[in-house]
Amino acid sequence: MLSHIDLFLAQTSQDADRLQSIGAEARRIQVTGNQKFDVAVPAVTATVESLRKSFSVASAGPILVCGSTVEDEEAPLLKAFENILVSHPRAVMVLAPRHPERFDAVAKLMERMGVSSYRRSVWVGESLAGRVLLVDTIGELASLYALADIAFVGGSLVPRGGHNIIEPALHGIAIVTGNHTENFRDIVGLFQKQDAVRIVGIAELPLTLMQLLDNDEDRRALGRKAKETILSQVGATSRTLEALKILLRRPGESEPASARAAHKN
Repeated sequence: MLSHIDLFLAQTSQDADRLQSIGAEARRIQVTGNQKFDVAVPAVTATVESLRKSFSVASAGPILVCGSTVEDEEAPLLKAFENILVSHPRAVMVLAPRHPERFDAVAKLMERMGVSSYRRSVWVGESLAGRVLLVDTIGELASLYALADIAFVGGSLVPRGGHNIIEPALHGIAIVTGNHTENFRDIVGLFQKQDAVRIVGIAELPLTLMQLLDNDEDRRALGRKAKETILSQVGATSRTLEALKILLRRPGESEPASARAAHKN
């Protein structure tokens, strides 16, 4: 079956090796990279501008943005935030649960824990110093990462496979994620090799956050490495298009070559 495919475009050299191991000819395989890296930095939104102004007026900070969190993650994150408030009483957590149907449950959890908070949908500029902003709206998280001193990417403290760490990396933000990142194994592995992410379990989470907040140089270096890692990987889309153009120019094909190209991306 593989002999009928003209071109395999693999994300990584490991993927290329796997294709060869199941019978694909090496001459038909190219490594073009992961197109997920070819994304633009999100535009600054009105919400980001309003929050930035609010933080400045209230001298609020540092800012911890926790994105795409899932059930059983918010409680340890909120406890870690309580620890942070001891040393940083004007800190802010921006908390964005992954699933909209959980917004009310997370709000009730914060109420039970005695956490002072506002819901994004009703926030009209009140001071957020020492409080949590619950993002109960859709489509804002990617731009909200720009506000962070530290970004935590959820779905990873519990065995849910993790979520994409590229969005905060685009802003050059220090990234912390849990140790369940199977769904983004290659991306997280690349960041690990570049020392561009901190991976923790629930027990290590509070200390890791505090260490980064207390060491500006380490935190900024981590964010800088994240941005550099992104920049080192861009171009997969253009490489893919160029490979397809060459394939389509081949003479004498009995059917469109594009119909027989397999793109592993």
